[in-house]
Amino acid sequence: MIWRLTVNELVKIFGKWRSYIGFIAIGVLIPLTLWGIAQSAPSIEQSIQRQMRSDFILIGSVFNGLFATYMIMNFLWIHIPFLIALVAGDVVAGEGASGTLRIYLTRSASRFQVLSAKIIATFIYTAVLILFFALMSLGVGSLWLGSGDLVVMEQGILILPENMAWIRFGFSFLFAIAMMLVVAILCFMLSTMVNNSIGPIIGGIAVIIIGLAISNIPIEFFETIRPYVFTHYFDLWQQPFKDPMRWDEIWRSFRVLGIYSAIFISVSYIVFIRKDILS
Repeated sequence: MIWRLTVNELVKIFGKWRSYIGFIAIGVLIPLTLWGIAQSAPSIEQSIQRQMRSDFILIGSVFNGLFATYMIMNFLWIHIPFLIALVAGDVVAGEGASGTLRIYLTRSASRFQVLSAKIIATFIYTAVLILFFALMSLGVGSLWLGSGDLVVMEQGILILPENMAWIRFGFSFLFAIAMMLVVAILCFMLSTMVNNSIGPIIGGIAVIIIGLAISNIPIEFFETIRPYVFTHYFDLWQQPFKDPMRWDEIWRSFRVLGIYSAIFISVSYIVFIRKDILS
């Protein structure tokens, strides 16, 4: 039953034009960014070589599709939650506004099953969007700019061989999916509370902006509460590009994100099951 309901929810999600805004934005912005990076390749490479010249003998180019993908993820990753909010905030509230939710709940499926299907469909949409991001950045970038070893310059210089770099990118995008699922379920939870999708979308974005401010503004009070704010772990995708990978920090991030996800999902069920749907 839940599988059939999930398929039905996916059909409804991908039947709305707003569901393609994220794909269109990524499909346009990433090639433009790759083109801009390619045009700036000589100056970028000279800057890298100046920093590495004293410690390494460089043969060939350090500039390739893997390096460009890492740059793109640093530049654009903060914007992905806003694209997810456009859809996740509409899954329940959109049907409430159109008046179809009340009719939908007259079917034999329970409210628990209906909400479970909507949550699963939202998670699938989120994962597909992130995988599309990976395809456009890592896939197109490698075809366009070539592949090779990855040079990461964060608190030092890390050189990952090509085969290891691909594995690390795999971990990175998997971590990114887990991170964005928290954003999706936050907006979904807000969507169960109202019958207008604008509120959950704006509300979810507002929560993310506030969280990012707490995570980045150097104020002593913010530093105290920062480890308990889920946006503090938005850099989880960067963990695979440290050597060695700090699994203690990774698991701590997953625990915090898991607690937030469990809270958001629980509140969604409580609100939806008890909700009076009058229109």
